[in-house]
Amino acid sequence: MGDSYDNALTETINGLYKAEVIHRQSWKNREVLELATLAWVDWFNHRRRLEPIGNVPPAEAEAAYYRQLDESARVA
Repeated sequence: MGDSYDNALTETINGLYKAEVIHRQSWKNREVLELATLAWVDWFNHRRRLEPIGNVPPAEAEAAYYRQLDESARVA
């Protein structure tokens, strides 16, 4: 079940995607747009550095979080 925060996050991501991918150029066909979308999602998750999480990409921060949980579970 979602809440208004989920909706706000979704709208923010959709807005970024449209501004950074969709509206930057006209697209030859759907396949080219789909490939550009995949490249953007890869960048967004694996190379974009976020200051609030230590200037690391989101995927790296998530992996570190789960490593820490695993380590904590082993100690307990």
